[in-house]
Amino acid sequence: MAEITATMVKTLREETGLGMMECKKALQDTQGDMQAAKDLLRTKGLATAEKKAGRTTKEGLVSIQSDGGSATMVEVLCETDFCARNDEFRAMVSQVTHLAAKQPAGEIAADDAIKQAVQSALAKIGENMSYSRGRKIVAPRIGAYLHHNNKVGVIVGVEGDVSDETLSELCMHIAFADPVGITTKDIPAEMVEKEKQIAKQQAIESGKPAEIAEKMVVGKINKYLAANALLEQPFVKDDKKKVKDILGGAKVLAFARFAIGG
Repeated sequence: MAEITATMVKTLREETGLGMMECKKALQDTQGDMQAAKDLLRTKGLATAEKKAGRTTKEGLVSIQSDGGSATMVEVLCETDFCARNDEFRAMVSQVTHLAAKQPAGEIAADDAIKQAVQSALAKIGENMSYSRGRKIVAPRIGAYLHHNNKVGVIVGVEGDVSDETLSELCMHIAFADPVGITTKDIPAEMVEKEKQIAKQQAIESGKPAEIAEKMVVGKINKYLAANALLEQPFVKDDKKKVKDILGGAKVLAFARFAIGG
């Protein structure tokens, strides 16, 4: 058997991020073959991840990376808040955000690099964890907000003349009001239909005449759409105005809001 030196173990630790004893044993099991040892550790890591995959992930972090012309936001989940505050976990989330920012605008699925980053952290920390979702927005003006506990984040892309203060206030509004779409047309049809069925049942149970019941349904749906469309929502800092009123001629192109557990 080839001699397993301290330098070999150190190199394997730096390349995999795993513990000294795990790396030493992997080198021993593979007769000092560095690549084979890395493959063995990766296989063991996958097996460990599969064992932990059934455990509930209800904690985690939201992370944002913005460069002025784009903003990328990711959500990575774990089992406990203790893990979410772990430096290794936080470093991994930062790495995942950086990797996600390299992808094109839109919804960001986990590629091999993101999966590997999460798996390496799982092997070190020992909790079940997963990349939950990601979004990248590219726009002439970018706004971003990350709550102090890193549990709620917002990114928004705007076109037109808008001040930094208004952008900041818009992000805070989205974080608080949790809109579903930019306009009423952006509310998913299945959500509207579900709300319509609830409103119809309520109208029927009220015993009102058919024509009045129909008007009740229309009124409730209009109220529902206005409450969930960003531009129609009352602005949180001045409910006498709607969000569209504070934007002036600026146009919201896209937004995303992530909240741990929401």
